[in-house]
Amino acid sequence: MSLRRTLLATAFATAALGSIGMSGRAIAATDTADDLNRDVDHSLQMLLKSNPAADAISKKAVAVLVFPNIVKAGLIFGGAYGEGALKIAGKFDGYYNSFTGSWGLQAGAQSYGYAVFLMTDNAIRYIHETHGWEIGVGPTVVIVNEGIAKNLSTSTLKDDAYAFVFDQKGLMAGVSIEGTKISRIKQ
Repeated sequence: MSLRRTLLATAFATAALGSIGMSGRAIAATDTADDLNRDVDHSLQMLLKSNPAADAISKKAVAVLVFPNIVKAGLIFGGAYGEGALKIAGKFDGYYNSFTGSWGLQAGAQSYGYAVFLMTDNAIRYIHETHGWEIGVGPTVVIVNEGIAKNLSTSTLKDDAYAFVFDQKGLMAGVSIEGTKISRIKQ
């Protein structure tokens, strides 16, 4: 691929991702709060049904932040964006967006969802009081993969939050939510 075509493709991907990456914006015009609530509930039910570790942690969690559909695309520069909701004691407490920017050797697109189980009142307070927080800064978030899940039990839970990635589809390898910025959506 010529340098000019690479630069044009990169500019296009960056512009497309930039247009979806505005933090703090209202819920997307195509999604109503009811649609998002339904997607969050469905995704959470599917995660708990398919992942015993997530199900066990959910029983000890104080709240859960669920992003049912994150869309990630990139060509050297990339990004991922999606919207979700915070549930406390089974009730919706607010809506949030998730944005990640990246650069490096990457090309393609994928979608996935993730849920962050908040284990302490301090973690919830942090989310409520900040104007956006980054996974890896603030409450301690353990990203649970198959290896960690095998050694995890409800008696060993000691971190602020546990995150599970689910329903990965697409052509890019791997998903990392480290460095993801989560912001409350103004209603």
